Amino acid sequence: MLKSTFNALLFAVITSLSLTVSAAEVAPSAETTTQSAEVAVTNKVNLNTADAVTLQRELIGIGEVKAQAIVAYRDEHGDFASVDELLEVKGIGEATLEKNRDKLSIN
Repeated sequence: MLKSTFNALLFAVITSLSLTVSAAEVAPSAETTTQSAEVAVTNKVNLNTADAVTLQRELIGIGEVKAQAIVAYRDEHGDFASVDELLEVKGIGEATLEKNRDKLSIN
């Protein structure tokens, strides 16, 4: 009787540990959850504050050179007054602007 009770208790402990380890592996970290929430809430790129790396990463058709050109234009001319002003940046055309219009903000 003592042996079967011990075996049942041992089985319960091992099962609990197994479930705890599995849950720890699957559960997203707090950082991942926070980042996901930020992306969902702030999925627009602010032309007046984004750095070249962010512009390159978030926008379609914007590589390193165009991202740096956007930042250089902003540094030279001040903040963008509208998203359409992006057309003033060398290398940015209507097609690129239209692909990214929904992703851009100036606020």
